[in-house]
Amino acid sequence: MIRNTRRRNNGNSEQGFTLIELLIVMSIIIIIATFAIPNITRIKRQGNETSAIQSIRAIVAAQLEYQQTYPANGYACSLAALGGDKGAAPSPAAAGLLAPDLAGGEKAGYTFALVNCNKVTINNQDQYTSYEITAIPQKVGNTGDRGFCSDDSQQVKYDPKGGTACTQPIQ
Repeated sequence: MIRNTRRRNNGNSEQGFTLIELLIVMSIIIIIATFAIPNITRIKRQGNETSAIQSIRAIVAAQLEYQQTYPANGYACSLAALGGDKGAAPSPAAAGLLAPDLAGGEKAGYTFALVNCNKVTINNQDQYTSYEITAIPQKVGNTGDRGFCSDDSQQVKYDPKGGTACTQPIQ
């Protein structure tokens, strides 16, 4: 007689994870996500703020070039005047100095505007002698924490509350 040394598994050969094992794995994933998601949003806000600062600097540079190109007009008092269609001839109304997204007033979670333009009239020609650039987060705490401003002095300042009361200089 030959004995069969193999054990029979009585039909219990199912392979896979038990419900408890799946719950443990899900709990671990939730714990990791709890720590990771705030860091990801913080990094995104910091990236948006860096983009806003660079965009303000680009607008300042475009204003200087606009003033040199169209001295009778002085500075531009709208982002649209600094922008323009590619391929179209530059003009004081559309100088083609800014990228279309920035000329449209929104970029990387921030809203940009040219405000407080001072105008003088010289020889029946309006000339803007100063301006202020503002960049505010579209949703404070989500797309950015701070608001940013600059003017014809070219210094970028920020408002820690996300508004336009910019008093702190960017280092």
